[in-house]
Amino acid sequence: MLKELFGEGDEKLIKTALTHPSYTKENNISDLENYERLEFFGDSVLKLFTSKLLYETYPDFPEGELSKIRSILVSDAILAKVAEKIGLNKLLILGPSEEKQGGRKRESNIACSLEAILGAYYMSGKQQEIENFIREYILVYSEDIDKHFVKYNAKDILQQYTQGYNKTRPEYRVIGVKGPAHKPEFEIEVFWEGKSIAKSFGKSKKEAEQNSAYEACKVLNII
Repeated sequence: MLKELFGEGDEKLIKTALTHPSYTKENNISDLENYERLEFFGDSVLKLFTSKLLYETYPDFPEGELSKIRSILVSDAILAKVAEKIGLNKLLILGPSEEKQGGRKRESNIACSLEAILGAYYMSGKQQEIENFIREYILVYSEDIDKHFVKYNAKDILQQYTQGYNKTRPEYRVIGVKGPAHKPEFEIEVFWEGKSIAKSFGKSKKEAEQNSAYEACKVLNII
């Protein structure tokens, strides 16, 4: 799938971009051979091309609006969705402990690896392929984010409200997990000042937290 999207690239860099830190640690391999350095670089590559495409796609949007949309487009939640869509989670090289703990489905793992992949292909001279990929797989979320920004950013909105009200933060608790191990669905309840405000489901803990925060915002009439 990666070759279909980006063409040929430096195989060593691509392998490094797919290698989780748990693998190098558990096999006594140098940290330079896991994705962390490439992720650092790929994060900048992602933001550069996403910024360029947003600038071109929305010529009438002010800087603040573009920044809001970009912050969500480059978030772990969106990147993890994209990474799963292209099957990147199946290619991850994990240590045994991380594999057992469901690391192949962990949002942060696959999002970081995707950033590293972008860094690896940039180093391989695939700038146009990267731009095409971001346009087709990531920028497609921008219109929905613009229309439903509150839903995508509900956790931050809720926390700003509670901290502004009495300098406290909401608390999120997992109250249930259902479905098969390879495809769990989490139920999370959000509490504030020790009281339950709302609860909701999600395919990951982060998604369930965002959904429950959105419901809490509605209950509190913040939105």
